[in-house]
Amino acid sequence: MPDTAVQAQVELAIGGMTCASCAARVEKKLNRMEGVTATVNYATEKARVAYEPGVEIADLIATVERTGYTAREPEPEPEPAAPAPGAHEEKEAGAQEGPDGALAALRQRLIISAVLAAPVIALSMIPVLQFDNWQWLCLTLAAPVVVWGAYPFHRAAWTNLRHGAATMDTLVSLGTLAAFGWSLWALFFGHAGMPGMRHGFDLTARHGDGSSAIYLEAAAGVTAFLLLGRYLEARSKRKAGAALRALMDLGAKDVTVLRNGREVREPVDRLTVGDRFVVRPGEKIATDGTVVEGTSAVDASMLTGESVPVDVAPGDSVTGATVNTSGRLVVEATRIGADTRLARMAQLVEDAQSGKAEAQRLADRISAVFVPVVLVIALATLVVRLLVTGDATAAFTAAVAVLIIACPCALGLATPTALMVGTGRGAQLGILIKGPEVLESTRRVDTVVLDKTGTVTTGRMSLYEAVPAADTDEKTLLRLAGALEHASEHPVARAIAEGAQERVGELPAVERFENVAGLGVRGTVDGHEVVVGRERLLAGTEDSALPAELADARDRAEAAGRTAVLVAWDGRVRGVLSVADTVKDGSTEAVARLRSLGLTPVLLTGDNKAVAASVAREVGIDPDQVFAEVMPEDKVAVVQRLQERGRSVAMVGDGVNDAAALARADLGLAIGTGTDAAIEAADLTLVRGDLRVAADAIRLARRTLGTIKGNLFWAFGYNVAAIPLAVAGLLDPMIAGAAMAFSSVFVVTNSLRLRSFT
Repeated sequence: MPDTAVQAQVELAIGGMTCASCAARVEKKLNRMEGVTATVNYATEKARVAYEPGVEIADLIATVERTGYTAREPEPEPEPAAPAPGAHEEKEAGAQEGPDGALAALRQRLIISAVLAAPVIALSMIPVLQFDNWQWLCLTLAAPVVVWGAYPFHRAAWTNLRHGAATMDTLVSLGTLAAFGWSLWALFFGHAGMPGMRHGFDLTARHGDGSSAIYLEAAAGVTAFLLLGRYLEARSKRKAGAALRALMDLGAKDVTVLRNGREVREPVDRLTVGDRFVVRPGEKIATDGTVVEGTSAVDASMLTGESVPVDVAPGDSVTGATVNTSGRLVVEATRIGADTRLARMAQLVEDAQSGKAEAQRLADRISAVFVPVVLVIALATLVVRLLVTGDATAAFTAAVAVLIIACPCALGLATPTALMVGTGRGAQLGILIKGPEVLESTRRVDTVVLDKTGTVTTGRMSLYEAVPAADTDEKTLLRLAGALEHASEHPVARAIAEGAQERVGELPAVERFENVAGLGVRGTVDGHEVVVGRERLLAGTEDSALPAELADARDRAEAAGRTAVLVAWDGRVRGVLSVADTVKDGSTEAVARLRSLGLTPVLLTGDNKAVAASVAREVGIDPDQVFAEVMPEDKVAVVQRLQERGRSVAMVGDGVNDAAALARADLGLAIGTGTDAAIEAADLTLVRGDLRVAADAIRLARRTLGTIKGNLFWAFGYNVAAIPLAVAGLLDPMIAGAAMAFSSVFVVTNSLRLRSFT
């Protein structure tokens, strides 16, 4: 019997994680709880937990704490209030809290450790700098670095030890303390503390008398390098998440609301659906709504990536966080809070960043067993080299190098950092990636199905062509026909009226207007008796015969799937007007871009074959890749039929009737100007209604996937190559520490290159 229990979800902020194996441990412990499914992301330091009734959030937090880490629910935004007395002092006292405070504390620890470690490294590596009793100065400088500078590693290692676990911090703590402990023994009980002692520096493991060898430069240098790596990693992770934070910060903070006819300035969170608010030029629109007064141009570039402002007038929808560039607007709120378009975008991006690709799950499983295996390898290196060579110094150096070089930080950062940067950059460009598994789909797709209406075309009728009779000029034809159609509400009439206004300007008034249902309209314009409509409506005119050139124009329009209407006045047919659902600007370029990505474009429409063929020709889709006269419920069947032919299908659509096909496709791309149902069903949402963004979205997803694979290759390859070198005694511990630290920095820096995607 299937489990029908409804699962609740919570997101927990996890504290104390220092590497991927920490995240793997927390995830493993949570998933062992009955009725709990959890995913822990090291890069975002969050756990997304689904749990069944009977499980309390307090139980989840307790489980994390028993594992040795902290957990808490994200705190709600505080209500705006006047600062209480002493609040400034409290703020100062808590300055070290939060991500920025933690980063500042880490930077301070790094700077002090580096300043103290630098002379130790220089004295130990350059014999000419060594003076009598130099080793005791090195001990004085190195001790604070190993004890205080490396304290975060020691504390985490001890916490994990108490819970019977080993992590990256265990390796670092063991390695630095072993090097420091050996040095103390050699200084106080061996020959290393004698005045006049000198020793050189080698990139490989040292050989010789262990009682005269000290490793203070390794202990201090490794600590400084690892702190540097952790600081650069933390700063890069902040940069990686910057796009999401910027997206969340886009919204207006306060708003001018109309209350009883008066303008009142209030915090935006006090808005309710139905409230009317004023937006002046230069101000952000507070929330999603409908314009009720005023006209303006709205800059939506921060949400859509589209640089050209969009004109709005009463009745038009506007989106919160966009900027009013010119006129004063009065807007009625239709969505607030978490329901707004901005909030839903931010949630989609955050959901994507919290997920895990299959490759990352493999990396996590490896990290979970990696540290114990490394401890065994280090111990085996020490014992075997001692038994085979009897050289305690070389054996110890090699074992410490193994401990330090093997830290699997880069494995844990490879996927989440690339995912954070890629999805964040996508959000800036108006591309929302629903989750990491979507990336794999973009690599496999070879066919892209394009819904015609609203995706390839505008979905709105427009005047396509005006053909006047031989004795009539086009301007007069458009002026009289446009004036008459301006009085009608029919979509074809509106298209003709708008097209006429664009081409000839202001239209004259109409007298004695009459609408003839199903046939057309008639009335008096500038003293002329004008008729616009089907041929049957014109049958009563004195000369209803069509001149040859007009008959050809009508036949040509109808053959192309356009709607043709005839125009007559004063008893004679004077011209033919054709209207059609016009192709969007950029659709032809978009089809070419999709082809360049190796995709075969397919046109899908419910319109007749003539219309479909005309649109396909215009945008460059092959005639044999057109599916016309498809009922909305049959769109899924078309996608399925293509899949049965062995194709991996991407679907681009915008309507409710596209939702099922979007869900069925291997990759669904929803035009964000479309319906909520389509957006919900899709894997990628294109906030802007421009088909060219579909090609950009696939390119970005593929680039992000490529970056993840490159990161994982580097991380795996680094460990596979470095551990044998350390076992063989070919790496000094300090060099190992530097290499380990910079492997993590390399992975994060490689991910940050996605920020330049255009």
